[in-house]
Amino acid sequence: MTNPLVSWVAELAAELGVDSSVVDRELLLDVARDAAHGVARPAAPLTTFLVGLAAGLNGGSAEAVEDAAATAQRLATTRTPPGAGS
Repeated sequence: MTNPLVSWVAELAAELGVDSSVVDRELLLDVARDAAHGVARPAAPLTTFLVGLAAGLNGGSAEAVEDAAATAQRLATTRTPPGAGS
């Protein structure tokens, strides 16, 4: 049985003209999770969009994706969680 997420990413990458070898699904899902939990749920898609945009503007390599993702994860995981009193 084909994983629908794998086939969706492959199909979308092909249609967008993106090299699917630089699409690290697990990394992007981790970034989305960290943004959703560390910021707010709606931050997940916005964060992954910004990671992709930053990576594209910085050459579009797998390394550019990893660097942008690391920055997003660092910021999201060091924030005070939503609703936490100080």
